[in-house]
Amino acid sequence: MNNAVILLLLALAATLEAGGDAIARTALHSQAVPMVRLGLFAAAALVLFIYGVTVNLPPWDFGKLLGVYVSLFFVVAQIINFFAFGSKPTLPIIAGGALILAGGMLMTFWKA
Repeated sequence: MNNAVILLLLALAATLEAGGDAIARTALHSQAVPMVRLGLFAAAALVLFIYGVTVNLPPWDFGKLLGVYVSLFFVVAQIINFFAFGSKPTLPIIAGGALILAGGMLMTFWKA
């Protein structure tokens, strides 16, 4: 499996995981009628199930790709948080995110 396909699958997995979490959060905090909330919970469960399949189906050493995945997850989660919930990242989140990205790069590119 080439690096572009791996990166695409990891980005898809991060989007599914963060998106599923966002749907579950919406269901938990929604004032909608119970059937709408149940539908949101079902959608969250489906999206998170698809995430689990996406991230575990390829025959990769996930431990080696963890740095890239965590970094992608952080970025995708912040994008979803901004667009779905209107929450801008604060300075501590930006600073912590920089550390997450730096750690991801170390885990990915450091050849020990």
